[in-house]
Amino acid sequence: MKFYNILIGLCCFGFVTLFTSCNESILKETPMDFFSPENTFLSKAGFDAAITGLHDGVRDEMAFADNHNENSMNHFTDLWTDAPVAPTVVDSQWLTLNPTSSFPVFYWDWAYKQVIARANTIITRAENPDIKWNASTDKNQIVAEARFLRGYAYSVLVNLFGGVPIVKEEVTTPKFDYMRASKTEVLNFIVSDLTFASQNLPLTTTQPGRIVKAAADHYLSEMYLCLGQYDNAISSASSVINAGLYKIMTKRFGDLSRPGDVFSDLFWTKQLNYSASGNMETIWALQVEYGVTGGIPGDGGNAQLRHYGPAFDNLKDPNNKQAILVCDSLGRGNGWITPTYYARNTIWVSDWTRDIRNSKYNIRRDFYYNNLAPFKGQKIEMVTGADGKAYWKGTTPLKLVVPIDTLRFMFPWFRKLEGNYNGNASSGKTYNEFIKARLAETYLLRAEAYLMKGDKQKAADDINVLRNRASATPVDPAKVDIDYILDERARELMCEERRLRTLIRMGKVLERVPKYNFRERDMNSGVSYLKSNKNELWPIPQSAIDANKDTKLEQNPGY
Repeated sequence: MKFYNILIGLCCFGFVTLFTSCNESILKETPMDFFSPENTFLSKAGFDAAITGLHDGVRDEMAFADNHNENSMNHFTDLWTDAPVAPTVVDSQWLTLNPTSSFPVFYWDWAYKQVIARANTIITRAENPDIKWNASTDKNQIVAEARFLRGYAYSVLVNLFGGVPIVKEEVTTPKFDYMRASKTEVLNFIVSDLTFASQNLPLTTTQPGRIVKAAADHYLSEMYLCLGQYDNAISSASSVINAGLYKIMTKRFGDLSRPGDVFSDLFWTKQLNYSASGNMETIWALQVEYGVTGGIPGDGGNAQLRHYGPAFDNLKDPNNKQAILVCDSLGRGNGWITPTYYARNTIWVSDWTRDIRNSKYNIRRDFYYNNLAPFKGQKIEMVTGADGKAYWKGTTPLKLVVPIDTLRFMFPWFRKLEGNYNGNASSGKTYNEFIKARLAETYLLRAEAYLMKGDKQKAADDINVLRNRASATPVDPAKVDIDYILDERARELMCEERRLRTLIRMGKVLERVPKYNFRERDMNSGVSYLKSNKNELWPIPQSAIDANKDTKLEQNPGY
């Protein structure tokens, strides 16, 4: 049975107090409804319901609605930038980022309120000796899943904010004196959670979306990299790679009637979850399901296409008429963020025609007019006018009212975002799962650990597992460095990895964002908005600092 993240009312308590005498025992509140913690956390079924609510909180990180919080993990990195209608009006994240900005506030509140608090309730309540577990392993498996998700939330916090308060137990009374732990302390706490998870989670599950041992080992590898414990990082990644349960897919699978290649098959609707008879590469995916209660969060599905896809329905033909209509094969993007030149061109140059990740099945670079004559069916080809703007080839630019906006309306489109729209293509939302961990990334994590140990040959060997699947030229070990690994992560994990957290983890924000993202520089002076000793981390939200009235919660430098 598929695992759906249905939000449950664990916090909806319906207590009735009857003051019928002066006997103090009568005044004692005894919760009678099922949804009170005292009644819910007495059986395996109750804890399963709570785990469902915890997964629902974790899922709220992603772009399931028209908010831009999750996109901030790619927006203003080396891969993606904003695509406003008026490109000369700069509203840079790095220029305006401050302790009241919505992005830091969202991630802080999401982690502590929606994930860590729920996980801590499960972990704390599981210690009740009166619980009726069905099997001897039930308790540890429940706690392991909660500790994995708590560890994941802290991995997000530590990579965005550095050291943060560590909250280990359920909080039942107001507390106003939280103190920041050091970054190393937080990382070690995460390792403790993930190690317990690795030791107690099942190897496999019949419920897609539930957490398995490989997911814990995958994230352990990343956390060990953060700690500089490269042998441990290699060991954790190897336990996934050598488990015999996962493999890099090299042959097409799933719906073979659909034109494509093996890489495109990994991301098609109903093919993203792990399956021993299909996709054996996905380790953990957040679940989305059309027509099932709790299966469609927010206002209706996976909105990544809406955020990352071009707003092509605004594209005008030489007669200033709509060029492309929304249809089921395209969906509808809004063009809110656009890939940088580095992401759409630079990383592909050396293997432009060989690397299948750059094939027409994986990046949509060609657009065709599908509206009325005389242009219907024609490919949209561009030329640069005397004013430096893009226009349709074969027309006189000065006669056109609207040039082609290649920042928002027409740019290369990563097709792993496409899928079935269930009759609602105009919404721009698919019903695809979100891949959170994939074996390809595990190889790249191990390659990074090998590189940091100075073993470029083994690093190249791991990278070439992916490049061989992609039919790309194998990398020479001598060319492997941290920037090459970032290039390969971009080619392999575009739209999957949360790029900002990767750059922060590797200490590459201040170097790569100004280098590859033109909108992170002043349009006139060319000076980067990023500042040294700042922007390597996000600011601690002012709301958290103000609420912590009994002890000073230290702010990050520069804010």
